[in-house]
Amino acid sequence: MNSEENTGIKLAGQLSIVVRDKSGKIKEQRLEKNLIVTVGLTFICSRMKEDTATAMSHMALGSGTTAVAAGQTDLVSILGAREALDSSTASTNTVVYVSSFEAGDATGAVTEAGIFNASTSGTMLCRTVFPVVNKAADDTMSVTWTVTLTAS
Repeated sequence: MNSEENTGIKLAGQLSIVVRDKSGKIKEQRLEKNLIVTVGLTFICSRMKEDTATAMSHMALGSGTTAVAAGQTDLVSILGAREALDSSTASTNTVVYVSSFEAGDATGAVTEAGIFNASTSGTMLCRTVFPVVNKAADDTMSVTWTVTLTAS
């Protein structure tokens, strides 16, 4: 077997979470990794074949603590509603999704997040679970989620 036969693609996701108080002061900042779930991989393959699958458009936060598993299709316990993405940008080997959860949105003990292609139902691309981030009612939380594809 030559090296060309061993070439594959790896997907990795990472999100940056920033929580600010009502004055704009950073209360908490962290980086977390995620899992591209099975339906997310199917979504990626379908978009490579044709563009009939709706693009990723929403992000959600939740309070579920169930471990991430490939077969999951939604968050375990969503806080509030899915938020429309503020932006999504594709480059050579990354896609960056950004969403802001304003005061009053997704308030509580946030422990999970996901990216979706609809405001309800639809397909979840990826999910992550992390140690609690407390978002008070007057806090804002911004999430920048980067999905990177690399040749292995």
